[in-house]
Amino acid sequence: MTFPSSDRRAAAPPARSAPTKLLPYAVAVALALALAVVTISRGGASEVADAALGDQQLKVMAPADPGGGWDQTSRAMQAALKETAGRTEVYNVGGAGGTIGLSQFAQLDGQSHQLMTMGLIMVGAIAANDSAVTLDEVTPLIRLTTDSQVIVVPADSEITSMEQLAEMMRAKLPSISIAGGSAGGVEQILAALIAENLGGDPAQVNYIAHSGGGEAVATLLSGSAVAGISGVSEIMPQIEAGQMRPLAVSSAERVELLPEVPTLREGGIDVELTNWRGVVAPAGITEAQEQALETLLMDMTRTPEWKATLEREGWGDVALGGPEFEEFLADEVTRVSTVIDELGLSGESA
Repeated sequence: MTFPSSDRRAAAPPARSAPTKLLPYAVAVALALALAVVTISRGGASEVADAALGDQQLKVMAPADPGGGWDQTSRAMQAALKETAGRTEVYNVGGAGGTIGLSQFAQLDGQSHQLMTMGLIMVGAIAANDSAVTLDEVTPLIRLTTDSQVIVVPADSEITSMEQLAEMMRAKLPSISIAGGSAGGVEQILAALIAENLGGDPAQVNYIAHSGGGEAVATLLSGSAVAGISGVSEIMPQIEAGQMRPLAVSSAERVELLPEVPTLREGGIDVELTNWRGVVAPAGITEAQEQALETLLMDMTRTPEWKATLEREGWGDVALGGPEFEEFLADEVTRVSTVIDELGLSGESA
């Protein structure tokens, strides 16, 4: 298209109004081109999102207060799914190791645009709290990550090693308060396993439960607990800021984010426990919707955004979907329920 040159014809009304008449057309063309670019960039992945979500916006429940592992995972998903699923809403429903959120989520029958993060902590909380709602009332989709736990003390604590803390637990277990997440969760299970390995009664562990990682940190910093247990990714900001001193990690090997921190086994405590997190959908969705959601999430785990999150947070990549995840989850329910009973943690409250 060629516009008139700046000669005397430019003063004539028809020539002066031509660009104004053409403006709506030009805007429409520009918008059409922009939409075409977006459609092309989403490609097949957008078709998977459409099959999974229909015309609904994706919503992800983090069944805990802001700041914890489920919240971090949900918001990492939100960022990694932006190109394929569009805008995603993340919301928090805290309390009772995720079982309050689970009870609300179980009411969203058939709503395939609703997802919930969950994991080992929820499995333990269901058993410990004798929850009326269980994971039988949701649709398992995918396991995403693992996360080592770390035992910490405030930076100004006189405790400088796991061996020193272990000696204190052997001598006066009930007086050593330990802050962590919800009752029955991986932190309390770990505390009980450590106490048992040290020759103590797991039921006598003085465990202070919290509904979110931020609350546990506040308890530690206030001096209301001797030590704390948290996921490495959750407590790293306080460790890096010099507020917390890490004593040991619960994984089989040292973690990359804390290479100088020994494992529990290196300190003579024969305990290993790693947290995991996954995603479920409501019950009542169709088989086609379930498969589309699994594909959407598995595709997400291969994106550069997700891989960067794993590296930054120090999470292990253990993506597992379909029947394999369902089998894994069933085994975990059995295993964790047995541990909860054996350690005398049944009937705990958050």
